[in-house]
Amino acid sequence: MNLSLGIYSTAGNATCAGYPASLGYETVDATDFASWGIDYLKYDNCNIPQNWTDQYMYCTQDRADINITANGTCTQQLDPDLAPAGYDWETSNTFDRFARMRDALAQQDREILFSLCIWGYADVFDWGNETGISWRMSSDIGPYWNAVTRILNINSFKMNSTNFWGHNDADMLEVGNGNLTFEETRTHFAFWAAMKSPLLIGTDLTNLSQTNLDLLKNEYLLAFSQDDVYGAPATPYKWGANPDWTYDPYSPAEYWAGGSQNGTLVLMLNPQNGTSETKEAIWSEIPELGDGQYEVTDVWTGQNLGCLASFSAEVASHDTAAILVGDKC
Repeated sequence: MNLSLGIYSTAGNATCAGYPASLGYETVDATDFASWGIDYLKYDNCNIPQNWTDQYMYCTQDRADINITANGTCTQQLDPDLAPAGYDWETSNTFDRFARMRDALAQQDREILFSLCIWGYADVFDWGNETGISWRMSSDIGPYWNAVTRILNINSFKMNSTNFWGHNDADMLEVGNGNLTFEETRTHFAFWAAMKSPLLIGTDLTNLSQTNLDLLKNEYLLAFSQDDVYGAPATPYKWGANPDWTYDPYSPAEYWAGGSQNGTLVLMLNPQNGTSETKEAIWSEIPELGDGQYEVTDVWTGQNLGCLASFSAEVASHDTAAILVGDKC
């Protein structure tokens, strides 16, 4: 079917499921992967031996032992060994563990995409683009709403790391899984596409509903995600209910925008539980736009909404209004 083939290992003694892993065996494993025709390696971070642990702890918003300020900054840790400001994580054991597999893959005569499943550790946002094509920016996702908003919130502070050279990986898509509602599911997919996270389908395709299949094939969101001229993702331009740059895993930034060949993608999220909200996109607030009237398309329906001086919509709980703003008119 002309599909690519992926495989999984870990930069430790054993995988997260307890099977043999690749630390210390990078060259032999990379050679085998290439000989088997592997196209993609997901490289996890479990079962690290004591002699490969780091001198310092890392500041990431996904750790329970770190306090976070309102703007997402680590302020204090129960363990006093937090890395000092400006610490070079490329001198760390964590960097070395992943760089060893990078170097082993580079020795092969086959291109294998290297995906670091590093959970946002060791300040990977600064060196991931020298090591792999993508890097996990948080702990694992789950098929429930709070997992979606938690990851969206963390990633909103890290979007400068994503461009053509590599991508913050917000974890696999949960479209078709768990108890996500229709509104939550399309919010999840829209933001993963807008953030240019790798879009890895994580459900049983034989059980995928037509509604969710249509969502995964949304031409506007896929075009934005795969744009070959604009590499940067959409980013927040206004937080909404919270002041700008507020760290809130249950109520992340609500207003996002990003440029593309087809126009400016604008997303407006309603994170509130059980209540709808009126959301308005004001062109002058959006960095890619300005005052005036623009042609607007509804991303969900494909309907041309005409030449508008602004856009407003009633957005259901946990849903997202999604529009593509085109040329001035």
